[in-house]
Amino acid sequence: MPSSVPNKRIRKSPAARRAEIVAAASGVALTEGLECITLRRIAEELDVRPGLISHYFPAVEDLVAEAYGDAADAELETLLPADLAGATPTRHLARFFARATGAAFDDISRLWLNARHLSRYRPTLRDRVAVQEAAWRDRMESLIREGVRRGEFRTEDPLVAAIQILVVLDGLGMLVNSADTADDPPAVRLMPVTTAERELGLPAGTLATPDTPNRPAPKE
Repeated sequence: MPSSVPNKRIRKSPAARRAEIVAAASGVALTEGLECITLRRIAEELDVRPGLISHYFPAVEDLVAEAYGDAADAELETLLPADLAGATPTRHLARFFARATGAAFDDISRLWLNARHLSRYRPTLRDRVAVQEAAWRDRMESLIREGVRRGEFRTEDPLVAAIQILVVLDGLGMLVNSADTADDPPAVRLMPVTTAERELGLPAGTLATPDTPNRPAPKE
Protein backbone atom coordinates (compact mmCIF):
# COMPACT_ATOMS: atom_id res chain seq x y z
CA MET A 1 0.00 0.00 0.00
CA PRO A 2 1.46 3.38 -0.93
CA SER A 3 2.33 5.60 1.98
CA SER A 4 0.06 8.57 2.60
CA VAL A 5 2.99 10.56 4.02
CA PRO A 6 4.44 12.89 1.40
CA ASN A 7 8.12 12.44 0.57
CA LYS A 8 9.59 15.70 1.78
CA ARG A 9 13.19 16.64 1.19
CA ILE A 10 14.88 17.52 4.45
CA ARG A 11 16.45 20.94 4.19
CA LYS A 12 19.61 21.62 6.15
CA SER A 13 19.86 24.68 8.31
CA PRO A 14 22.19 27.43 7.07
CA ALA A 15 24.63 26.65 9.87
CA ALA A 16 24.66 22.92 9.04
CA ARG A 17 25.07 23.56 5.32
CA ARG A 18 27.91 26.00 5.89
CA ALA A 19 29.67 23.52 8.19
CA GLU A 20 29.26 20.81 5.55
CA ILE A 21 30.85 23.03 2.90
CA VAL A 22 33.79 23.91 5.16
CA ALA A 23 34.33 20.27 6.09
CA ALA A 24 34.38 19.24 2.43
CA ALA A 25 36.83 22.01 1.59
CA SER A 26 38.98 21.03 4.54
CA GLY A 27 39.15 17.47 3.23
CA VAL A 28 40.22 18.69 -0.20
CA ALA A 29 42.84 20.94 1.39
CA LEU A 30 44.37 18.06 3.32
CA THR A 31 44.48 15.60 0.45
CA GLU A 32 45.00 17.82 -2.59
CA GLY A 33 46.14 21.24 -1.37
CA LEU A 34 44.56 24.64 -0.85
CA GLU A 35 45.07 25.53 -4.51
CA CYS A 36 42.53 22.86 -5.45
CA ILE A 37 39.70 24.52 -3.54
CA THR A 38 37.31 26.11 -6.02
CA LEU A 39 33.58 26.63 -5.81
CA ARG A 40 33.05 24.07 -8.57
CA ARG A 41 35.36 21.51 -6.94
CA ILE A 42 33.55 21.67 -3.60
CA ALA A 43 30.17 21.58 -5.35
CA GLU A 44 31.24 18.35 -7.05
CA GLU A 45 32.38 16.96 -3.72
CA LEU A 46 28.94 17.59 -2.21
CA ASP A 47 26.95 16.87 -5.36
CA VAL A 48 25.32 20.29 -5.36
CA ARG A 49 25.26 23.27 -7.69
CA PRO A 50 28.21 25.71 -7.54
CA GLY A 51 25.68 28.45 -6.86
CA LEU A 52 24.96 26.93 -3.46
CA ILE A 53 28.62 27.16 -2.51
CA SER A 54 28.87 30.76 -3.70
CA HIS A 55 25.76 31.64 -1.68
CA TYR A 56 27.69 30.85 1.50
CA PHE A 57 31.12 31.85 0.21
CA PRO A 58 30.87 34.52 -2.51
CA ALA A 59 34.67 34.84 -2.42
CA VAL A 60 36.57 31.57 -2.75
CA GLU A 61 39.42 33.07 -0.71
CA ASP A 62 37.14 33.07 2.32
CA LEU A 63 36.44 29.37 1.82
CA VAL A 64 40.15 28.61 1.44
CA ALA A 65 40.89 30.37 4.74
CA GLU A 66 38.00 28.62 6.50
CA ALA A 67 39.10 25.21 5.19
CA TYR A 68 42.63 25.72 6.44
CA GLY A 69 41.39 27.03 9.78
CA ASP A 70 39.03 24.09 10.22
CA ALA A 71 41.82 21.59 9.64
CA ALA A 72 44.26 23.48 11.87
CA ASP A 73 41.71 23.78 14.69
CA ALA A 74 41.03 20.04 14.53
CA GLU A 75 44.77 19.36 14.68
CA LEU A 76 45.21 21.55 17.76
CA GLU A 77 42.31 19.98 19.63
CA THR A 78 43.55 16.48 18.77
CA LEU A 79 47.23 16.96 19.52
CA LEU A 80 47.15 19.44 22.39
CA PRO A 81 43.67 19.73 23.93
CA ALA A 82 43.25 22.40 26.58
CA ASP A 83 41.83 19.87 29.05
CA LEU A 84 44.59 17.82 30.66
CA ALA A 85 42.04 15.04 31.22
CA GLY A 86 43.66 14.04 34.49
CA ALA A 87 47.18 13.89 33.11
CA THR A 88 50.09 15.85 34.51
CA PRO A 89 51.51 18.61 32.28
CA THR A 90 54.61 16.45 31.73
CA ARG A 91 52.53 13.49 30.60
CA HIS A 92 50.32 15.73 28.48
CA LEU A 93 53.36 17.18 26.68
CA ALA A 94 54.90 13.74 26.18
CA ARG A 95 51.69 12.49 24.55
CA PHE A 96 51.68 15.55 22.33
CA PHE A 97 55.16 14.82 21.01
CA ALA A 98 54.34 11.15 20.43
CA ARG A 99 51.33 12.14 18.33
CA ALA A 100 52.74 15.19 16.55
CA THR A 101 55.80 13.41 15.18
CA GLY A 102 53.85 10.46 13.76
CA ALA A 103 53.05 9.79 10.11
CA ALA A 104 49.32 10.26 10.80
CA PHE A 105 49.86 14.02 10.76
CA ASP A 106 51.91 14.26 7.57
CA ASP A 107 48.93 15.70 5.67
CA ILE A 108 48.41 18.51 8.16
CA SER A 109 52.14 19.25 8.16
CA ARG A 110 51.97 19.63 4.39
CA LEU A 111 48.91 21.85 4.77
CA TRP A 112 50.78 24.20 7.11
CA LEU A 113 53.60 24.49 4.56
CA ASN A 114 51.05 25.03 1.82
CA ALA A 115 49.18 27.72 3.77
CA ARG A 116 52.29 29.63 4.74
CA HIS A 117 53.48 29.69 1.14
CA LEU A 118 50.15 30.82 -0.29
CA SER A 119 49.61 33.38 2.47
CA ARG A 120 52.31 35.53 0.89
CA TYR A 121 49.83 36.32 -1.87
CA ARG A 122 46.45 35.89 -0.14
CA PRO A 123 45.72 38.38 2.65
CA THR A 124 42.66 36.54 3.97
CA LEU A 125 44.63 33.33 4.33
CA ARG A 126 47.56 35.22 5.85
CA ASP A 127 45.31 36.57 8.57
CA ARG A 128 43.98 33.08 9.33
CA VAL A 129 47.49 31.63 9.50
CA ALA A 130 48.36 34.30 12.06
CA VAL A 131 45.29 33.35 14.12
CA GLN A 132 46.22 29.67 14.09
CA GLU A 133 49.84 30.35 14.99
CA ALA A 134 48.69 32.46 17.94
CA ALA A 135 46.31 29.70 19.04
CA TRP A 136 49.13 27.15 19.07
CA ARG A 137 51.47 29.53 20.88
CA ASP A 138 48.86 30.35 23.52
CA ARG A 139 47.96 26.72 24.09
CA MET A 140 51.58 25.64 24.49
CA GLU A 141 52.36 28.60 26.75
CA SER A 142 49.36 27.80 28.96
CA LEU A 143 50.49 24.19 29.34
CA ILE A 144 54.01 25.27 30.24
CA ARG A 145 52.72 27.81 32.76
CA GLU A 146 50.62 25.10 34.39
CA GLY A 147 53.67 22.84 34.54
CA VAL A 148 55.66 25.63 36.19
CA ARG A 149 52.84 26.27 38.65
CA ARG A 150 52.86 22.61 39.66
CA GLY A 151 56.62 22.53 39.99
CA GLU A 152 57.13 20.13 37.06
CA PHE A 153 58.77 22.59 34.64
CA ARG A 154 61.45 25.18 35.25
CA THR A 155 61.69 28.15 32.90
CA GLU A 156 61.91 31.88 33.43
CA ASP A 157 59.78 32.68 30.37
CA PRO A 158 57.04 30.20 29.38
CA LEU A 159 56.23 32.19 26.23
CA VAL A 160 59.79 32.05 24.91
CA ALA A 161 60.00 28.34 25.77
CA ALA A 162 56.73 27.70 23.91
CA ILE A 163 57.95 29.57 20.84
CA GLN A 164 61.28 27.70 20.80
CA ILE A 165 59.54 24.34 21.00
CA LEU A 166 57.08 25.19 18.22
CA VAL A 167 59.77 26.64 15.95
CA VAL A 168 61.78 23.41 16.18
CA LEU A 169 58.65 21.34 15.60
CA ASP A 170 57.76 23.48 12.56
CA GLY A 171 61.27 23.06 11.21
CA LEU A 172 60.99 19.30 11.49
CA GLY A 173 57.65 19.47 9.71
CA MET A 174 59.43 20.85 6.66
CA LEU A 175 61.00 17.41 6.18
CA VAL A 176 57.60 15.87 5.43
CA ASN A 177 58.11 16.44 1.70
CA SER A 178 61.51 14.78 1.70
CA ALA A 179 61.73 11.24 0.36
CA ASP A 180 64.74 10.41 2.51
CA THR A 181 63.42 11.08 6.01
CA ALA A 182 63.79 7.39 6.93
CA ASP A 183 67.53 7.87 6.81
CA ASP A 184 67.55 10.86 9.16
CA PRO A 185 69.58 10.32 12.33
CA PRO A 186 67.31 9.58 15.33
CA ALA A 187 68.60 12.74 17.01
CA VAL A 188 66.99 14.82 14.25
CA ARG A 189 63.55 13.33 14.85
CA LEU A 190 63.95 13.85 18.57
CA MET A 191 64.92 17.53 18.31
CA PRO A 192 61.50 18.86 19.44
CA VAL A 193 61.56 16.54 22.46
CA THR A 194 65.15 17.31 23.43
CA THR A 195 64.52 21.04 22.97
CA ALA A 196 61.49 20.90 25.27
CA GLU A 197 63.39 18.91 27.90
CA ARG A 198 66.25 21.40 27.84
CA GLU A 199 64.05 24.50 27.94
CA LEU A 200 61.81 23.14 30.70
CA GLY A 201 64.60 21.80 32.92
CA LEU A 202 63.60 18.15 32.51
CA PRO A 203 66.00 15.18 32.60
CA ALA A 204 66.81 13.70 29.19
CA GLY A 205 64.24 11.09 28.16
CA THR A 206 61.43 12.47 30.34
CA LEU A 207 59.22 13.35 27.36
CA ALA A 208 60.04 10.28 25.24
CA THR A 209 57.20 7.76 25.51
CA PRO A 210 57.05 4.26 23.94
CA ASP A 211 55.13 5.86 21.06
CA THR A 212 57.74 8.55 20.34
CA PRO A 213 59.45 7.87 16.97
CA ASN A 214 63.16 7.11 17.35
CA ARG A 215 63.05 7.50 21.10
CA PRO A 216 66.37 6.62 22.76
CA ALA A 217 66.79 3.11 24.04
CA PRO A 218 66.54 2.90 27.83
CA LYS A 219 69.88 2.96 29.62
CA GLU A 220 71.04 -0.27 31.14
